Amino acid sequence: MAILHPRRFKEIILEISNYALIVGFSFLVAGFVKGVTGMGLPPIAIGLMAVVVAPVQAAALIVVPSMVSNVWQMLIGPSFFKAVRRFSVLLIMVCIGAAFGVGVLTGSTPAYATLALGLVLFVYAVLGLFKFNMHVNAQNERWASPLVGGLTGFLAGATGVSSVPSAPYMNSLGMNKDELLQALGLVFTVGTFALAVGLYLKGRFELAAAWESTLCLVPTMTGVLAGQKCRALLSAETFKTVFFLGLLLLGGYMITRVLWL
Repeated sequence: MAILHPRRFKEIILEISNYALIVGFSFLVAGFVKGVTGMGLPPIAIGLMAVVVAPVQAAALIVVPSMVSNVWQMLIGPSFFKAVRRFSVLLIMVCIGAAFGVGVLTGSTPAYATLALGLVLFVYAVLGLFKFNMHVNAQNERWASPLVGGLTGFLAGATGVSSVPSAPYMNSLGMNKDELLQALGLVFTVGTFALAVGLYLKGRFELAAAWESTLCLVPTMTGVLAGQKCRALLSAETFKTVFFLGLLLLGGYMITRVLWL
């Protein structure tokens, strides 16, 4: 029976400690942003973790914290069943798109997933910084919803982030704040669920991953509570600008790392 060398034992302990610190910090920051702005948990957490953690592993860790926060956001809105009926086709397409996208995340070339994530973060940040806004009427919604749902699902499966293009699209439908938050919570919940199913079928979301993801609720909810307390002290507009600038830099770094390093 081989005996582990003391130096190697210390290296393993250090690696585990660094991993726990990075993951915990990522969810703490992401939770804080979620508490202040009501969004941003998946792109922040996965983006920070993906700098040192494989994208597929980061996506597995985000499942439980994202699901819990999004289910809460989905259920507290004014009309849950009305939202489900209105966006039923979009939600079905999210699931179909995720089934194809998860193949990118779990494939033999994870650099593609990293590049896709960087592009999603970059586009998401640009749209936020320039306050991109459009209006989609009821007639156009009939054909736009399936397209947006399919693309959102593919990106959710490939990167774990379901904010693009769903968030700008939902904002274009003229809903009030409560309806918008509920609709986004609904899309994010379905996207996260589809991601979890896809990872499970690919053998990447087993009991150990589910347990680690559940543990990530602790720093996430700590950050959320802190963010909610700070919300009244900070200008939401200023904070969102800083938030999107951070995403822009992070996405740009990930794109550069894949294409030029």
